[in-house]
Amino acid sequence: MLSEYFGLALRSLRKRKLRSWLTMIGIFIGIAAVVSLISLGQGMQKAITEQFFQLGADKVTVQLKGSRTGPPGSNTDFTLTTKDLDALRRANGVELAAGRLIEQGRLEFNDVERYTFVVSVPEEPELKELIDSIAQVKIIEGRGLKPGDQWKVLIPQSYRDTPKFGGKALRVGDKLRINDQTVDIVGVVKRTGNPFVDNAFQMMEPAMRELFGLPEKYGGLVAQINTNMDLQIVTENIEKVLRKERGFKKGEEDFEVLTADEAFDSFRTILNIVSAVLIGIASISLIVGGVGITNTMFTAVLERKREIGIMKAIGARNSDIVLLFLIEAGLLGLVGGLIGIGLGVGLGKLVEFAAYRAFGESLIKAHFPPLLIVGSLAFSFVLGSLAGALPAYRAGRLPPVEALRE
Repeated sequence: MLSEYFGLALRSLRKRKLRSWLTMIGIFIGIAAVVSLISLGQGMQKAITEQFFQLGADKVTVQLKGSRTGPPGSNTDFTLTTKDLDALRRANGVELAAGRLIEQGRLEFNDVERYTFVVSVPEEPELKELIDSIAQVKIIEGRGLKPGDQWKVLIPQSYRDTPKFGGKALRVGDKLRINDQTVDIVGVVKRTGNPFVDNAFQMMEPAMRELFGLPEKYGGLVAQINTNMDLQIVTENIEKVLRKERGFKKGEEDFEVLTADEAFDSFRTILNIVSAVLIGIASISLIVGGVGITNTMFTAVLERKREIGIMKAIGARNSDIVLLFLIEAGLLGLVGGLIGIGLGVGLGKLVEFAAYRAFGESLIKAHFPPLLIVGSLAFSFVLGSLAGALPAYRAGRLPPVEALRE
């Protein structure tokens, strides 16, 4: 019996093709927007989660307040100093600690100028290993940096794979200028998906201090803690020694000590707010689409009064008429949802591809979990059915005699 209802509903929609397509526009635009936005938001959250938890449960970062939304050490005030690093190393529970410089540098190659970040690499092997493990640095061509590399640099993979300098890409062995200083490219760092690492040039700390004139300053500090000690206790120890070194009272610090969980919570809150706002905007189209379905179904009821009267005259119950119109409205939503999901998937992939081509990064990735697809389809059908509920109820309440007069 139910299959017959679906057959009747489909035949009715096919008879009014143009009206059906126009009605579905609002639905598939809304579903496409919601699917693409949710997929991009979930993909970005997944990528950021992976990046933050590369930091590890046994590592913390120290940075200036107000710079949570950037990568560790991405603030540009550089008020952390070598004395702060020494104090951090004295904190009970800290096994290793390293500082990192980060500056924006002017690149010149093939008569083209570009700007990007330049970051430092410690000379001490154990500190270099600590920094490399956090940033997931892997050399895919050439060699890594070593002590004594005065004017040698590592370039990110995106600068090797993408011609960013007048149609030319950088290669191992090329010479370029950073802030008017000629440097040699000795290695290429594999793309990680972290937009900061994937666009940063790396050079040894002494050379970078000389190039940028930064004698005793750091952009951020990283510490590896003793895993046998409680993370919260070690964090409090770090805050205590840094407050003493920097001359701040408790609660007045200009710095913050972040674990991977705390840093990620900050980003997740921001992402959730942005996603909610964007999905709210996209939902306006769904509301418009629902109103369109309601209007179309009211029109269908008026046009098909005689058909409704005949059905009732041969024994159809009010519930049969209501169910028929509900299925018809639901199918409008379902087909609109199918088209919208296809458009949403395509739009999400297009944004991902455009971001990769523009930035050479893989942070923006569309993620389409099965629940998103199935949920969108179910929501489309339910939305259509709800939008058609009132017209369906009106159709079911039509007196047979009055309907046949039409």
